[in-house]
Amino acid sequence: MWLAQFESDGFAILRDVLAPDEVTRAVSALQSGLANLGMAEKAGARDVLEAIPELGALARHKNVRAIVDRVLGADAFVVRATLFDKTAEANWKVPWHQDLTISVKQRRDVPGYGPWSVKSGMIHVQPPSEVLERMLTVRLHLDPCGEENGALRVMPGSHRAGRLNQNNVADHICTNDTVVCSAEPGDALVMRPLLLHASSASVNPAHRRVLHFDYATGDLDGGLDWRMR
Repeated sequence: MWLAQFESDGFAILRDVLAPDEVTRAVSALQSGLANLGMAEKAGARDVLEAIPELGALARHKNVRAIVDRVLGADAFVVRATLFDKTAEANWKVPWHQDLTISVKQRRDVPGYGPWSVKSGMIHVQPPSEVLERMLTVRLHLDPCGEENGALRVMPGSHRAGRLNQNNVADHICTNDTVVCSAEPGDALVMRPLLLHASSASVNPAHRRVLHFDYATGDLDGGLDWRMR
């Protein structure tokens, strides 16, 4: 049932993808890993699988892989892993946008790829839409995440518009059609990168730890390589 909704709306919320004890172990690994890196209060980490290898088991978790396999097929692989955490010390809002960049090993001037940027020492580029269309995001929630502490809001079906000019995103927003993706620990939000999404600052800030995994299939053009594969 969730797959039909996902194909139509560009997102779905799946309950209890991780068991409570798995969430507890993930939080413990995250806390100890960040503390060892001197990052205990960091609001996010872009390189979380390389920084905390124990979390790699979640990217390969049988329930997560079952989701990825249904959407992208068994050949899909994780290409990026990011931690997001909203707290009283790190509380922010994100305007409506699409996820348009990927992380690569090196820069090559390839037609259709650009602009380029460097974030936390990693090379990022905006690829052609067809690359983004064969990607999937899985957001694993490790804490309660509701409207009051910055749950993601999405605009169902907006991924079908393709890649939008970010300067004109406001023209495509219809607030009456948005959905708040509330989640409990262990739930997963799966979405297409081109789905329009946003989040508000937390009204009641508390930990809102989300592990954001991006999966993809296929090679990039012109000798470009995914940073993770």
